[in-house]
Amino acid sequence: MMNDAPVVITAVADEDRLQFWPKYFGSVSRWTSLEPQVFGWMDHLCEDYNGGVWNFFTLSNGGAFIAPDCDSAWSLYNDLNGNSAEMSSEAAGIAVCLLNWSYHACRTESKAMTDHYYRLREYALSHTECRAIMRIID
Repeated sequence: MMNDAPVVITAVADEDRLQFWPKYFGSVSRWTSLEPQVFGWMDHLCEDYNGGVWNFFTLSNGGAFIAPDCDSAWSLYNDLNGNSAEMSSEAAGIAVCLLNWSYHACRTESKAMTDHYYRLREYALSHTECRAIMRIID
């Protein structure tokens, strides 16, 4: 699935947010549960998370994810693997979305969700905070 072209990230404009989930995940079984599940993962992984506004992003390879709208760093701890990492909001969003995309793909046996996981993973592997992201999801 990976190619030589770098994956480019684009922020979703406020006026396009309502169409984000059905446009990118509408073919995924139970796609309406994805957003609250992302918030649940963040709450589970980050003691300091108390909700808030999230930004929506698309990727040039067809992927998409959301991330907290915050300039401060997040400390995440995954009790499932014993790893912790401090990262930016974007990296935290990538990590929690990767965990959620993987969980949802396994739970629903959805090829479309599996494809979303690998598109986001492709971007994560080239991200400046790749090591921190992988520590949390490994």
